[in-house]
Amino acid sequence: MNRKTLVLPAVVGLLAPVLAACGGSDSGSGGGDAIVVGTTDRFTASKKVPAPLDPAYAYDVGTWNILRQTVQTLMVQPRGDGEPVPEAAEKCGFTDTGNERYACTLRAGLKFANGDPVTAADVKYSIDRARSIKADSGVFALLSTIDTVETQGDREVVFHLKTADATFPFKLSTPVAGIVNPDDYAKNELREGFDVDGSGPYTLEAEVKNDELVKAVFTKNPGYKGTLEVNNDKVEMVSFADADAMGAALDKGDIDVMTRTMSPEQIRKLSNDSDDAVDLVEMPGLEIRYLGFNTDAPTVKSKAVRKAMAQIINRNELVSKVYGSQAEPLYSMVPASITGHSNSFFNRYGDPSVTKAKSLLSQANVTTPVKLTLHYTTDHYGPATKKEFEELQKQLNASGLFDVSIEGTPWETFRPAEQSGKYDVYGMGWFPDFPDADSYLAPFLDEDNTLGLPYANSTIRNSLIPDSRREADRLSATESLTEIQDMVADDVPLLPLWQGKQYVAARDDVTGTAYVVNSSSTLQLWELGRGVSG
Repeated sequence: MNRKTLVLPAVVGLLAPVLAACGGSDSGSGGGDAIVVGTTDRFTASKKVPAPLDPAYAYDVGTWNILRQTVQTLMVQPRGDGEPVPEAAEKCGFTDTGNERYACTLRAGLKFANGDPVTAADVKYSIDRARSIKADSGVFALLSTIDTVETQGDREVVFHLKTADATFPFKLSTPVAGIVNPDDYAKNELREGFDVDGSGPYTLEAEVKNDELVKAVFTKNPGYKGTLEVNNDKVEMVSFADADAMGAALDKGDIDVMTRTMSPEQIRKLSNDSDDAVDLVEMPGLEIRYLGFNTDAPTVKSKAVRKAMAQIINRNELVSKVYGSQAEPLYSMVPASITGHSNSFFNRYGDPSVTKAKSLLSQANVTTPVKLTLHYTTDHYGPATKKEFEELQKQLNASGLFDVSIEGTPWETFRPAEQSGKYDVYGMGWFPDFPDADSYLAPFLDEDNTLGLPYANSTIRNSLIPDSRREADRLSATESLTEIQDMVADDVPLLPLWQGKQYVAARDDVTGTAYVVNSSSTLQLWELGRGVSG
């Protein structure tokens, strides 16, 4: 029997169920031994990144997946995706017709895990703290449309926005809006190390070696009040050096679940394996990969160089040779399954053409071959990243128009170097903050963008992004969103490459695997349980 489970996609913007089968049931119960989950995400504290788990700093999928288990937010993305629903809040909503005043009422009796009451003042403190610290990760920009936060009594919070923002409920579901206790988190400085305290479904005990989090032990918070149903008493998340080590641990029974990031070879093997002991669950994903450009750097300052790269790179070959059926070519920063997507890069460049690329460079008087280095991270986006960049190097050099070398660096060094502008061209991945086109455009193109891109388009920042956020009906925002994507394809500050699926492998007695990761790659450990698979 092929033990592969396919979870069908939910329609973005609509609350829709997903299928669960062959170990993907949610029928598990609490109790029993801890469920052990493997990941290749690495969590390191250093001088450059001293506070990896502070909600005011954390801004990658791995650290967010720790915070989502422990720090509660006013809103949360529901099971099966769709519009966010109240979590720490009892109710939330816009109170004006212009989407500029948003009010929330906290649940009665809400408490931090240590027993302290959670009040509206704590919500205001948490939000204002993230906005004022302005960490160099850029995560505070998610709260950029807030003007002031007002409290009314202990349970009422009112957000006054600078401009209409129909995506604001989604932003209140992200960890940067997590509610923290002022006793644990200083107002004007980040909380260093790996301690996390909140009012979420779990408490965290961190096992640390050499300034690295090697195991996160999540224990059910008995005082938790919220939307989520917790199906287990304890989950241990173990960080592995690579996918092979994680896979070996699953085979030996040392872990129960294997999450991101598995290698393409592991996924193919598990997909075809008839062994009933392990199930592979395939889910639609909103992860994308792209190249970023320091448009001030001499090697790629000419738009013609960036456009020539867009004209040469063959996404179909890249995906076929490296990822196979596990990914799809992407011609926009916005994935194909998101409302507002436009195939702007294909519309602009069509099929790969060395002749057209040569003409672009010639017209701009660019001397060829253009010599440059493509930088990638060796330990953050999975084991196939090196092979991906070797293929990009091969394609560009085969054109005769480029002389490309590649260089891999661990994430701990790679990310600060990218943010400080040390790389001219670099490879990045993106997991959306929330499933909306805004989350694939504003974080890169707006002021205080997460990459520190020097590229600044005043029309995008001052008109198109604000215009798109005024539309509560996201279909009505399509015109503005398409124009943004077309401008990106013309200027190429970013070059989208592919959109990926996501996978979870689990031992047969683990239930809830169809829901343990949502389309935004949010880890939902509360869904896991033990039982008899279907």
